Amino acid sequence: MKFVFVTLFPEQIEAAAGHSVLKRALDAGIIAMECVNPRDFSLDRHHSVDDAPFGGGVGMVLKPEPVVEAIKAAKAKAPGAPVIALSPGGVTFRQSLAETWAKNESGLIFVCGHYEGFDERIYHWVDRKVSIGDFVLTGGELPALLIMDAVSRFVPGVLGKLASAEEDSFSSGLLEYPQYTRPVVFEGMEVPEVLRNGNHRLIARWRRKEALKATYLLRPDMLPAEPDKQDAKLLQEIKEELSQDDSSCQGS
Repeated sequence: MKFVFVTLFPEQIEAAAGHSVLKRALDAGIIAMECVNPRDFSLDRHHSVDDAPFGGGVGMVLKPEPVVEAIKAAKAKAPGAPVIALSPGGVTFRQSLAETWAKNESGLIFVCGHYEGFDERIYHWVDRKVSIGDFVLTGGELPALLIMDAVSRFVPGVLGKLASAEEDSFSSGLLEYPQYTRPVVFEGMEVPEVLRNGNHRLIARWRRKEALKATYLLRPDMLPAEPDKQDAKLLQEIKEELSQDDSSCQGS
C-alpha cells in the first residue's frame, strides 16, 4: 500500500516514519511512502506558497496553484488513491475508516496544510476532509502520520498477526480489556487468577466484561444502544458491582 504526502515539510514525515513498525514495513516493501512538496511547483523565484487572505485578517493562506499542482503530481504517483485533506472541519477519523482505507490497494494521498489553511478552491481536487479531533495543530503532518500508522496496522504483513490490530481498542466497538504479563505479583498487585487458569471460555468472558466496564466508565457513548443478551447480562453485573462498591465506600 502506498502513502503519498503533499507537504511543505517532507523531512518531518520521513523522520517519523523511520522507526519501529512503520520502518520495518517500509524496509520490507509492505508499504511505500513518498512526499511531494508544493514549493517545487511555486510560480515565483522565491518559491513562495502562501499569500495574505482576501478580506483581511491575520496569518497567511496557502495558494491554490502550487498545492493543486502538487496534488496532481501525487495522484500520478498513486493513481486511483483518494485525496484526503487534513482539516479541523473534516469528518472525525475513526478506527472504522482505518480498516476501510487499509483495503484500498491504490493507497492514500494526504494533503497537509499550514499557516491559516488552504485557499478554498483546492478542495475541488480533494475527495475528503478529515480531522483527528476538535483542536487545531500547526500543520497537517502529525494528523496524516497518525492516520498512516492506524491504517498500516490493518495492512497484511505490517503486524506480526493481523489479530493484534483486530483486537485493539475500538476495533470491537469497545475500549480494550486490561492486559498483564509476568511477574504474577508486582508491588502487591496480582494478575487476576482467571487469566492463569487456562480456561479460555472464562478468559473470553472476563475480557469482554472488562472491556464493557472500561467503556461504560470512560466512554459510555460507545456502548451499543441495544446490546445482545450476553452483553446486557454483563453490563447488569457491572452496574450491580459498581453500586455495591459505592455503598461500601459510603458506609466506611
